[in-house]
Amino acid sequence: MFALIDCNNFYASCERVFQPHLKNKPLVILSNNDGCVIARSNEAKSLGIPMGAPAFKYKEIFQKNNVQIFSSNFTLYGDMSNRVMTIIAKHAPDVEVYSIDEAFIKFSEFSEDEANEKCKKIIETVIKWTGIPVSIGLAPTKSLAKVANRIAKKNSYKTNGFYSINNDRKRLEALRNISSGDIWGIGLQNEKKLSGVNVKNGMDFINLPDKWVKKNMSIIGLKLKKELEGTPTLDIEEGKADKKSIATTRSFESEISSLDDLIERVTTFSVVASKKLRRQNSECNMICVFIRSNPFKQNSERYHFSLTGSLPFSTSSSIEISKFAVKLLKKIYLKNKFYKKAGIILMGLSPQSNHQFSLFDKDLEKQKKLMKSIDNIDNKYGLYKVRLGSQDQKRIWKMKRQKLSRNYTTEIDEVLIVR
Repeated sequence: MFALIDCNNFYASCERVFQPHLKNKPLVILSNNDGCVIARSNEAKSLGIPMGAPAFKYKEIFQKNNVQIFSSNFTLYGDMSNRVMTIIAKHAPDVEVYSIDEAFIKFSEFSEDEANEKCKKIIETVIKWTGIPVSIGLAPTKSLAKVANRIAKKNSYKTNGFYSINNDRKRLEALRNISSGDIWGIGLQNEKKLSGVNVKNGMDFINLPDKWVKKNMSIIGLKLKKELEGTPTLDIEEGKADKKSIATTRSFESEISSLDDLIERVTTFSVVASKKLRRQNSECNMICVFIRSNPFKQNSERYHFSLTGSLPFSTSSSIEISKFAVKLLKKIYLKNKFYKKAGIILMGLSPQSNHQFSLFDKDLEKQKKLMKSIDNIDNKYGLYKVRLGSQDQKRIWKMKRQKLSRNYTTEIDEVLIVR
């Protein structure tokens, strides 16, 4: 049996743990620079506030309904996620952390009754130790566990956060009641294909011929069909796969037209992306840099410039990556235009252990030691203690986060004060 554990409205729940007066109140979390809604409480959902809603367009609705607004506090959410996943790992041997708020468990050596008890114990322990409510779906396959979790969450007043698809009757009933677009792994393009052959729900999908599914949705679609039929084709993935590309992109507090300001931003993004690269012991040989205007600005020209280039050698050095990124930036920069967002994407990633030496490698070992020393300083004393010369030494660029909550669990100066 497989279980999917999902934290309910995770970002909103993290805020409520330390501010219990927010319980039962509509609450939204905004993206970087307080741009769009990226998370909502159930109360906010019931007001018709959609995911991705631009905050400025919904300002009146927020005020009218006294919606509580928070800037995204990923430091808090990441730490709370780690606490939840640690608890889950103590209760089950085979765990796959699927996302910041989801994890799969495989109960390979447990009876059904034992698996049920384990799931209920996890729900009880997580809420008791962290204050985060979770829902669990249990089923013979990972895909059906996703369906079961959806039922557990949607009908929490009946299920108490736990639902098991443990027989064919429950499986077929669940598939009749889930639309094809809500099935894990279908995706928007496949949903359109299925709609074209009048497939509306999960039951319609599994009734399709295997040959049609494989031809139109590839072997991955066929595996999904078998999963929904009750045959496991997906197993727990141990460890965390390295990313195939690493991106650092940000919107600015205000529009930028100066090349020097853009260079500072792209350099900083390069430093951040390089640090992520070294964290997974990888290096890159290709970089993409982009700059773009404000897409929400009325009656103004919209433009997006990007350029991708190959490095002469693979590297994870902030110095080399930022130097090359600035060269790309200078080629796409146009004067007298205003830019609202920029970003850098590192591609062509490979393990550092597979480094191919070439004549273009410059002071490779020296730079490796330098980057390791900088990372150690950052880890010990915090970010921005050591910067490149092309970064602004006096100013720390910050995102617009006017509604940011405190880092209750990671900063000693911001812990709750109990009176």
